Amino acid sequence: MHTALEQRVLGSIRYSRMITVGARVGVAVSGGADSIALLRLLDHLRIDLGIALLVVHFDHMLRGAESDGDAKFVAELARSRGLALITAREDVSAVAARERWNIEDAARRLRYAFFDRVLSEEEATCIAIAHTADDQAETVLGRVMRGTGLTGLAGIRPIVESPSGGLLVRPLLSVRGHELREYLRAQGQEWREDSTNVDLRRLRARLRAQILPMIENDLSPAIVEHLGDLARFAREEESFWTALVDDRLITHAAFDNAARTVTIRVHNLISPLLLRTSSGEPDSGASRALTERLVRRIYEKVRGDRCDLSARHVEQIIRLATESTSGKRLELPGKIEVERIFDELVFSRARSAWHHPSARETKRRPSTYRYVVSLPDRGAAVISVPELATRFKLKMVDWPLAESDTKSESDAFDAAALRVPLILRNWQSGDAYRPRGHRQTRKLKELFLAGRIPSRQRACWPVLESGGQVIWARGMAPADEYCARKGTSIGVVIEEDRI
Repeated sequence: MHTALEQRVLGSIRYSRMITVGARVGVAVSGGADSIALLRLLDHLRIDLGIALLVVHFDHMLRGAESDGDAKFVAELARSRGLALITAREDVSAVAARERWNIEDAARRLRYAFFDRVLSEEEATCIAIAHTADDQAETVLGRVMRGTGLTGLAGIRPIVESPSGGLLVRPLLSVRGHELREYLRAQGQEWREDSTNVDLRRLRARLRAQILPMIENDLSPAIVEHLGDLARFAREEESFWTALVDDRLITHAAFDNAARTVTIRVHNLISPLLLRTSSGEPDSGASRALTERLVRRIYEKVRGDRCDLSARHVEQIIRLATESTSGKRLELPGKIEVERIFDELVFSRARSAWHHPSARETKRRPSTYRYVVSLPDRGAAVISVPELATRFKLKMVDWPLAESDTKSESDAFDAAALRVPLILRNWQSGDAYRPRGHRQTRKLKELFLAGRIPSRQRACWPVLESGGQVIWARGMAPADEYCARKGTSIGVVIEEDRI
């Protein structure tokens, strides 16, 4: 027979489907009351849920002998319950100092990185974390005090996908902390107290020990429940916005996954959707809200997260789109750049600073490269260009192509027309040739302008020359006199992929 609390938790898990039959659940156990209660609850419910359990424990090495005691306590509890144990320990203080993170942020990052390793190594299919209704209330109120938007109001999410694709689940978000302690006392189960939880220099500790109890006792007895409801409403609103933003992103943005860049036209960023008020007038407020979310989502696509991107940065990006001219760019946290290129914004990872040679070293432009290409009779010549983190393949193909081949004649050279030396190099001032479809020779600089190639990318732009004559540049048609045509027996096609 299950207790009332066990029945509530079982119903919540089944309703949310956060843990499915057959799951191997790693329970994150610190030694504190909440995580010990989560372990005991899931242990009592595992037959009903049809799951297997194991214990995961991360030692932050922050409290000396106290941390060691927590680890021993958790290990003994896992042994007594007949559960497998996975542990890790890391010097959080040292990492925080090295990376210039605050201690709490460093502890969170390293802890969740450990959870992700457990999931990626398939030790568990999900990690259960013991966040409670009190934790949710503290999180929402703390974010309100520091300043937050709708995303921040969503608080702690019940189900989150980890980077490896596994799930982080929180079955206790509707349960109060005092209920868990009462449950443990009834079970005769001990737990460990973390001394940092009563350190009132920390905002979360003051919220827990002073501010929320004062509001609950003197102003609103249901404040914890109300803040939990607010987080749930915010998550529902955010789900709508997320779906809308992703739809606009797919519609309007161009992705280069290899180069980790996202390009979007200024008009599509500023007016991603025609929204009107009930009177039929354009709704500038709703459009602005969608634009800001698009900016954040694009930044996240390029960097991998939204860390350190503030409202001020979002405003700077919008000003770049609305007020700046082509060639202007911004540097954002996480070594991300946004550049205005004609009527587009390009989000990308910033280029690392070039190495400055010493006085004894030969000074060489980092974008300068020159590779001799030897074409085989069959197969392909492969040329790796580390300066571009790119590999080029010059493939020999029988001509004419089969009907099923998607390559067009304009993409290929006539192998018999090529002359040695065949050289792949970077663009040089004065380079010119006559691409297929053009009547006159064109300088590559003119073609760059016509193709809207950013000026900072031109110096390292790949060019192919044959017998001293330019015959091709990336993204452009081959020289007309070297193109495959009627009578060609062997064609040469250029392909490119990232190293």
